[in-house]
Amino acid sequence: MKQFDVPVFYRSSLISTIKKLRKEKDKLKKDFTPTLLDFGPVQIHLARHFGFCYGVENAIEIAFKTVEENPGKRIFLLSEMIHNPQVNADLSRHGVQFLQDTYGKELIPFDNLTSDDIVLIPAFGTTLAIEKKLNDIGIPTEKYNTTCPFVEKVWNRSAAIAKKDYTIIIHGKPSHEETRATFSHAAADAPAVVVKDMKETQRLALYITGELNAAGFYEEFKNQYSEGFDITKDFERIGVVNQTTMLASDTQAIADYLKQVMVDKYELSRENLAERFADTRDTLCYATNDNQTSVSAMLQTDAHLAIVVGGYNSSNTSHLVELCEEKLPTYYINSPDKIVSQKEIIHFNFHTNQELLTADYLPQQEPVKILITSGASCPDILVEKVIEKITGFYSHALPVQAVAQQLV
Repeated sequence: MKQFDVPVFYRSSLISTIKKLRKEKDKLKKDFTPTLLDFGPVQIHLARHFGFCYGVENAIEIAFKTVEENPGKRIFLLSEMIHNPQVNADLSRHGVQFLQDTYGKELIPFDNLTSDDIVLIPAFGTTLAIEKKLNDIGIPTEKYNTTCPFVEKVWNRSAAIAKKDYTIIIHGKPSHEETRATFSHAAADAPAVVVKDMKETQRLALYITGELNAAGFYEEFKNQYSEGFDITKDFERIGVVNQTTMLASDTQAIADYLKQVMVDKYELSRENLAERFADTRDTLCYATNDNQTSVSAMLQTDAHLAIVVGGYNSSNTSHLVELCEEKLPTYYINSPDKIVSQKEIIHFNFHTNQELLTADYLPQQEPVKILITSGASCPDILVEKVIEKITGFYSHALPVQAVAQQLV
């Protein structure tokens, strides 16, 4: 795996030591058990895989290199580079301006741009329409494109099955930048529809089988299907791809469900399944898989609570929270500052999009057992600071560096 030049202020000596040791002992990534950091009165169980993924490190390296190599030039980001407030704030401090918010709302008019400006495409990618708009201004989009290679892999897979006359069904959040970009690329080659969850998938299946009147599809899935979509023929051959940050198990369940719908409708066997349904399992992102599998393994550990660190609009982080919430009290924070004291914590409820203040989140007994992980766009230094903040509440806790030495 390529090593990226990520700014040192995102690195953590503690986390780097842990990740290096785990990698040396588990080169094939078969061991998903968490790492125990025993501070005495506090025991931290750290997920096997967490933090910056390949695509995020690639995007950060390109962004900071662009700033360094182009002094005096106006540099814009199409939208948030990644869904992490600290990283985006750092880029702003380096003079980078944001053209749109995360939902595509224009913050700076494109009319203000000139061919001398630089526009960075974020890790989520962008739509073909926006690429064309920038190219028409005279701004090249290839050189400063930080689109994650695993997102591009989904686009390439969509293009490949589109050539075989499959309709593309995308499992993703319709308003998310990545899903909007993937939908744009898929719809350029084939009919496409977005489903956000299993409930919508089950509704879609009723249109595929003809159990629901075709006219209802166009209202129920408004703004989620490609232009010119013809329900009478565009569901005869289908394939499922995903927004790479969705729960991998959910995407697989949706694909399996739709596959069975096609099997039942057309009386397919294993031998002729490909006539109606494309196998697209290879589009699931490795980092999404590893991080989610690590959380599932971590949840087998006896613990009092879980803390998940990451941006509040980060899809992959919210899914880690979702997994943890099924087993124990979970606190979703975007900064160590949200840990107000030993008594109070400010955390995010992503179901209601609200920050909450919770008292007595740490149990009175010792040792306190805490599970910790972070999203793919979260710098490791934030995880270290969270650990330091919590252990700092206990006067007899071992120092962080002493615990790190025990691991070597």
